Amino acid sequence: MNSSLPTPVINLPALDSSRLTVRSAGRSRSSSLVKVETVGENSQEEALDQGMYENVNAEWVNRKGAWLIHPVLIFAGKIVIDTIPGMRQELSWTIVNLLYLSLSYLMFHWVTGIPFHSDLHGGVYDDLTLWEQIDQGAHYTPAKKWLFVVPIALFLASTHYTHYNPWLFAVNITALIFVLIPKLPQLHRHRVRFMVEDDPSSVGTPVTPSFPRSGSSTPTNGESIPPIRITEEQFQ
Repeated sequence: MNSSLPTPVINLPALDSSRLTVRSAGRSRSSSLVKVETVGENSQEEALDQGMYENVNAEWVNRKGAWLIHPVLIFAGKIVIDTIPGMRQELSWTIVNLLYLSLSYLMFHWVTGIPFHSDLHGGVYDDLTLWEQIDQGAHYTPAKKWLFVVPIALFLASTHYTHYNPWLFAVNITALIFVLIPKLPQLHRHRVRFMVEDDPSSVGTPVTPSFPRSGSSTPTNGESIPPIRITEEQFQ
C-alpha cells in the first residue's frame, strides 16, 4: 500500500460540563379535599370468581327470619333503653334511631371483605362492603329495598315520638342521610376520600445534557477531550 497517504484525523467537539442541565424528577405533593375512587374491576373474570361458590357472608339477608330480625332488634333496644331511670321518650327514640343507624352503617357500609373462605373467591370481595356483596351487586332487589325502607320507617317513628323537636329532627335526619347515601346505585363500588395526598409519579425525568450548537467553536477554557486519530496501521 502507498505509505504517502495522509493520516485521517477526526476531531470531536469538547463537552462543556458547565452547560449541563439536569431536570429534577421530584414534584411537590398535592392533596385533594375530596376524591372519589373506584374499587374492584367489575369484569367477567370477577363475576366468575363470585359465582364459583356461595357467598355465605351476604346470602343470609335473603334467608328466613333475616328481615324480621331488624324490627325485633329495634324494639328490644327500645325496651332496654327505657329501663334507664329518668329516660324520656323523646331521648329514648333518638338513641334507638342513632344506635340502629350507626350499627347499620358499620355493618353494611364500613367493613369490607368476608371473614372466612376469602381464597375460594379469588379475593374479589376484599374491597367490597356487605351492601355491595348482597345479591351479587344487583340493585333494587327485595332485600335491598327492605334494608332501605327500615331506616326511613325508624326515622319517621322517632320524629313522631319526639314531637317534631327541631334539634332532634336535625340530628336524626343527618344520621339518616349518612346511611342512605351509600345505598344509592350511583355510589356502587365508589369510595369518597377526604384530604387524600396525590402521590407524584415515580418515573423520573431523564437527564438532558446540553451540547454546543452546530458551527460553534470548541471552548478553550477548561479540560477538553483530545482528538481521536485513526491511522493505517490499525487496519493492517
